[in-house]
Amino acid sequence: MTKDANRPRARGGEDGLGAPVGRRVVLGMLAAGAAGVAAAPFLQSAYDSTLGAAAQRDPTGLTGLLPGGGGFRYYSVTGSVPAKDEHTYRLTVDGLVRHRASYRLADLRRLPQTRLARDVQCVTGWRVPTTPFEGVRLSALLDAAGVRPEAKAVRFTCFDGSYSESLTLEQARRDDVLIALRMQDKPLGHAHGGPVRLYVAPMYFYKSAKWLSGITVTDHVQPGYWEHLGYDIDAWVGRSNGRDDAPTT
Repeated sequence: MTKDANRPRARGGEDGLGAPVGRRVVLGMLAAGAAGVAAAPFLQSAYDSTLGAAAQRDPTGLTGLLPGGGGFRYYSVTGSVPAKDEHTYRLTVDGLVRHRASYRLADLRRLPQTRLARDVQCVTGWRVPTTPFEGVRLSALLDAAGVRPEAKAVRFTCFDGSYSESLTLEQARRDDVLIALRMQDKPLGHAHGGPVRLYVAPMYFYKSAKWLSGITVTDHVQPGYWEHLGYDIDAWVGRSNGRDDAPTT
């Protein structure tokens, strides 16, 4: 007998590459993979809800460093934000207008809706490509209110009690500035600023104020929350805040 004949045979087969995988194992692996794919949307939704709720109660802002669904981050500048619904939500339009107004969710939904799909760009660097938003053009609400000749700007306030933003009147009348009711073809969730938020497509996302509750027409631009902390008032993507991001439109 040769020296090779005395060698023990490799376990699992003649090629010595390991035990063959049985049919049951393969089927089990496929079933587990399919279950994972089926459960992924529900797990992501649960993760997003948990992270969004945590962000609204996080005074440190550290939860904003964690990735959310689709690459979004969740930010709140207050410790908590009350939820609004069909019965409790109101959006007021006032200031230098001829006709003050108060809109319920049902009122806003009855108005003509515009859908935009643009990249969302945060000044901190992350971008979510081709994100659909749908809602009422801000210009339509301004026209209905009857803006007075001395008006120069629009100020936005939020029901978190702290956040604010501003646009010039010319910026506010752009076709790509919405009072958004839907995002990613679903009703705007609370964590994303729902039920209604501002959406300023060509500017960094901090201009798109969440939890919108007030639109006030003014005679000058009033710096918003982040502008008081050094951010640019005119926040065009790619042309402000010292960044060179590609424009979103």
